[in-house]
Amino acid sequence: MILIGERINGMFTDIGKAVRERDPAPVQHWARAQKEAGADYLDVNTGPNAEDPVEAMRWLVETIQEVCDLPLCLDSTNYDAIEAGLELCKRPAIINSVPVERPKIERVFPMAKKYNAKLIGLTMDKKGIPKDADNRTALAMELVVVASEYDFPLEDLFIDPLILPVNVAQEHAPEVLETLRNVKTLSNPAPKTVVGLSNVSQNSVNRSLVDRTFLAMALAAGLDAAILNVNDEELLDTIATSRILLNQDVYAESYLKVFRSRGK
Repeated sequence: MILIGERINGMFTDIGKAVRERDPAPVQHWARAQKEAGADYLDVNTGPNAEDPVEAMRWLVETIQEVCDLPLCLDSTNYDAIEAGLELCKRPAIINSVPVERPKIERVFPMAKKYNAKLIGLTMDKKGIPKDADNRTALAMELVVVASEYDFPLEDLFIDPLILPVNVAQEHAPEVLETLRNVKTLSNPAPKTVVGLSNVSQNSVNRSLVDRTFLAMALAAGLDAAILNVNDEELLDTIATSRILLNQDVYAESYLKVFRSRGK
């Protein structure tokens, strides 16, 4: 499973302050901490309050790469900011993200090809996020068709079925799980799948428990990647145990230790 560390995001108070004041310490702390925890990528988001998202993204990418060599997942609705980050990335990145909207597709797919980046596509369009799995799957199929149109490798396309907070959109969770299963039938090779895991527990009680439980269910439905809190040890233990039970890793008495130490 591909683990994308969520913590370098201006929505977090310490990162938002660091971006405003151009203070590298919190950013570099979380870059190191997430790498040590086993992240494969670091999500990088300037947050909604950055005065100049383009310059903020450049600063974040440079600041992270001073201390960490992990590839980045550049996360913004401002595609100029994403391209500014891509220009500085030392390793191929992930673009997060593009909905099924033609003007945005025409901006992002050529950019992904130009910079040899992977791409997260969202199962939403101008009408918003569908409630049911069938319409989410139809939007995922549109993204597969677009990838073919642009000769974009399907193995580099991630479909995000967009999990919403369970406390306000409980009925969406089973539909997201069904969409994850459906995506694997859309093409050969199939796109990968990804979720922003902490969205499911936003403003809920027992957040870590909700995240862990949904993640185990999503893994059983074929989830390939998640943007998540890689510093939550119980969450990582859930991933490791799920992979054993799904026969994706070989069981050993030390399997938790082995999973946590991967890539180190």
